[in-house]
Amino acid sequence: MTQGNSKELSQSRSALAEAHPNPQGKGQIGFLLDWSYSSPRGIVAKRAPQLLADYFTSLLVLSAAFKFKPVFGKDYYLYADKDNWSLSLVSPDEWNNDARRQVFVGKCVLHEDATWSIEPSENVGKQPSIDDALAGFYEKFIDKLRSPKALEDEFPVYEAGLPYYQRLFAAALSRSLKASLSKGDQLGFGADTWLLKMPPDVPVLFAYEPVSDNFARTESSVTGSLIK
Repeated sequence: MTQGNSKELSQSRSALAEAHPNPQGKGQIGFLLDWSYSSPRGIVAKRAPQLLADYFTSLLVLSAAFKFKPVFGKDYYLYADKDNWSLSLVSPDEWNNDARRQVFVGKCVLHEDATWSIEPSENVGKQPSIDDALAGFYEKFIDKLRSPKALEDEFPVYEAGLPYYQRLFAAALSRSLKASLSKGDQLGFGADTWLLKMPPDVPVLFAYEPVSDNFARTESSVTGSLIK
């Protein structure tokens, strides 16, 4: 464990202990096991639009209501009822309720680098309630980028208002994105600078596929130029 990760672990452990001395019925050992489990792996440098897409999509999923520990590589299903997001183990085909199927946003997967992807459903672009909810989330994300602070300072290292698993995986996401920035020599750029590279809408964001380790091997010129 690096010195930076050790410091983040200590800070998160202290914050979690203050907010919830025994989150989800877990003691310190349970938390440390969860922290290790959620830790990102296979992190690579990413070009600005890809990193922003990963950031946006992951925040969207982690904003949803769920009470289970996500499994890497497993399919989950995102639903939107107005502004209320929920992540479910139940696919739309398993619902007998047509109304539930109509608010299905897409299939979500947690990747080894602790970022999430969303494969959008056919409802995106056709159901006004879904489109309005996505547009609203997009605008809130854009507002986060209208800041001169370094992008990494805006990451959700510890979000006290989130439930335990959302908070745990938000911290993992933060470590992943910060490590990607470090690998790409991108630390210290203001969020407003990144805003210039923000994909124009949600369908474009969803179109970005997860970056594999092969990306780092094939894109030999990526380091130092991702923000340009």
